[in-house]
Amino acid sequence: MTTSSTQGIKTVLHPVSDMATAKAVYTALLGLPPQADSSYYVGYDAAGQHIGLVPGGGPQAMTSPVAYWHGANIEAKLAEVTAAGATVKEPAHDVGGGRLVAAVTDPDGNVLGLIQDG
Repeated sequence: MTTSSTQGIKTVLHPVSDMATAKAVYTALLGLPPQADSSYYVGYDAAGQHIGLVPGGGPQAMTSPVAYWHGANIEAKLAEVTAAGATVKEPAHDVGGGRLVAAVTDPDGNVLGLIQDG
């Protein structure tokens, strides 16, 4: 049996055009209020998953949901996936509290997110 070098997908961010409507829909879907609620980000923690709403796709210019794979060493994972053929879309950077986030594009144009918690 082999061990994965990721902790799996634990975060999915969704670009939204109307935050108020999206918040109402996701609150109804998840059956709980958001844990983070601001004009630039609304986030829910449900059953071990973090679901985030990002108005206008945020600074990442997301046009579709992005799944974020969590792991212990984001720089090593970036090196590994780019050596395998992915292209860096968003280099690793701190988004607060020591959490590092990055994104790559696979050869088919799919965006894959990476997160390392601080």
